[in-house]
Amino acid sequence: MAQYVSGTSGGILPPMLVDFVDVDSAKWMQYAASHKWPLSWLYRREGERLLAYERAVAARAQHSFFVTENESALFRNMAPESANRVGVISNGVDADYFSPDAACASPFAGSGVHPEQIPLVFTGAMDYWPNIDAVTWFVQHILPVLRQAWPQLRFYIVGRSPSPAVLALASSAVVVTGTVPDVRPFLQHAAVVVAPLRVARGIQNKILEAMAMARPVVASQSCVEAIDARPGEELVSAADAADFVREIDALLKAPDRAAAMGQSGRQRVLQSYSWDAHLGSLDQYLGDPPLAQGNA
Repeated sequence: MAQYVSGTSGGILPPMLVDFVDVDSAKWMQYAASHKWPLSWLYRREGERLLAYERAVAARAQHSFFVTENESALFRNMAPESANRVGVISNGVDADYFSPDAACASPFAGSGVHPEQIPLVFTGAMDYWPNIDAVTWFVQHILPVLRQAWPQLRFYIVGRSPSPAVLALASSAVVVTGTVPDVRPFLQHAAVVVAPLRVARGIQNKILEAMAMARPVVASQSCVEAIDARPGEELVSAADAADFVREIDALLKAPDRAAAMGQSGRQRVLQSYSWDAHLGSLDQYLGDPPLAQGNA
């Protein structure tokens, strides 16, 4: 939204607080490392140009914010001229909305083809390349190994605008839902929610939402490291495909542990990821002298 902040008729820029969330330029650099030429060149160029824009925006802002301390530290290093005006505002989740409901019917029930299916769930916008990469990797390298021990497993890819590559994953073991009216039933009745993201920045709200729904989550190590939670107790970290197989298998074999982890994960969300608590930290910046002039 920073592009819409321009000078007044007198050429004076209004005061500005900027929530970057992630260092988005770094994401494009990750894309470059994951693709062959010419896309690698294109993504790297986009990363360079976006970093220049991020630095220009931060230089104009009274304060800039990122979603984790790691993201903030990365930007301070990349934009040292603004380092003393960079802080952290974490993501949050509406834990009243994302909460288990005993009256919520399972979207997986009544399948004549798979009457005893065990659902694994991934949620997200399915035209977004990191999500496309995540589910493709999961279907190709993780799900087949798991199904050797658990042939009832079905992987549900839940989210709008599935790309052709995602649609091509559909099979007797993989369901691509497209847009659904409500993701909560899919989360609540999942045996395990997975987030096998290989390219990710900051905090993934899809993980917080699953934790708020009291479901066990197995996520990529980089995603888990961004969340203030106890790995192994409130969610599970997986560094590679073998880890995903081992950790999901362990949860399926121990439903009581899976249920306890889900409950612990929800408590973590209630304690650490309230929107009210995080957004309240903005109050101290709204009282700065430039903003007190009524221009914000």
